[in-house]
Amino acid sequence: MKEQLEALLQEALAELSQASTEEGLQELRVKYLGKKGAITGVMKGLGALSPEERPLVGQVVNTVKAKLEETLDARGAEIRAAVKAQRLAAEKIDVTLPGRKSPLGSKHPITLVTEEICSIFAALGFAVAEGPEIELDFYNFEALNLPKDHPARDMQDTFYFGESVLLRTHTSPVQIRTMLKQPPPVRIIAPGTVYRCDSDATHSPMFHQIEGLMVDKGITFADLKGILTLFISQLFGKDIGVRLRPSFFPFTEPSAEVDIACVICRGKGCRVCKETGWLEILGSGMVDPEVYRHVGYDSEQYTGFAFGMGIERIAMLKYGIADMRLLFENDLRFLKQF
Repeated sequence: MKEQLEALLQEALAELSQASTEEGLQELRVKYLGKKGAITGVMKGLGALSPEERPLVGQVVNTVKAKLEETLDARGAEIRAAVKAQRLAAEKIDVTLPGRKSPLGSKHPITLVTEEICSIFAALGFAVAEGPEIELDFYNFEALNLPKDHPARDMQDTFYFGESVLLRTHTSPVQIRTMLKQPPPVRIIAPGTVYRCDSDATHSPMFHQIEGLMVDKGITFADLKGILTLFISQLFGKDIGVRLRPSFFPFTEPSAEVDIACVICRGKGCRVCKETGWLEILGSGMVDPEVYRHVGYDSEQYTGFAFGMGIERIAMLKYGIADMRLLFENDLRFLKQF
């Protein structure tokens, strides 16, 4: 029986040396050391031995079992180390390689146009002024010569929070707040977000405006025309046609709409300009003396002009955008063009 155990040990050691997975090792453990394994089968024959032989054979059985346990553990450690080394080699990272670049975004067309407009007027000596988007009726309407019964209020489609608190419908309240805080001369532009109850392909309930104001002694309509003509030539090109048409705004008198030659057909007439060859881009005029009364300016001593434009409309004309809603959908395919 001793020879049988020695042969069994050599057989087991040979099989263990060929095992390459932990699953294979477990099968060999069961085969030789399990309850129905080969060692257990040999031990069943101990009863047939003489009392003198049993201790000697039992000692050999224990030695064989210990040798197998030791070999199983050692081979298992070798297999785990090999698997770990293989995984590390597959996952190895070369830290000297350059990192993956994160895709960079670009400025929104509204931001681009706003910055360009502000830079043009900054070169003309205009400062940038800001004000709250939640406004009082006084600044948004009353001080701009729009009393509560004025029909022009209906054109604004205002979002009200209460009787006198609202979302501003234009950035003109910034002009009032500025004039109330400082005496003439005043030369500002006021970019910002405004709100009106309107939504379609060319209108949004939230959009952006830039308004300008210049007040000093001796300011004339010729100054207004000269500054706006210079501004338009720098924004759209020196060869762009410009015209002023008489219009009406409650806070300016006289007032004028400013048109440019169609950027699509260059004044020849097309679907975009409705065959007129012209596109309206902003409203303007000389500040009404009634506005000066609300801010405490002497209309006999000071004159000035104001103008306002929708940034979305400027962006659509400058970049050839057909639908205003594209500016608010955050579609990366659209935005990455800028």
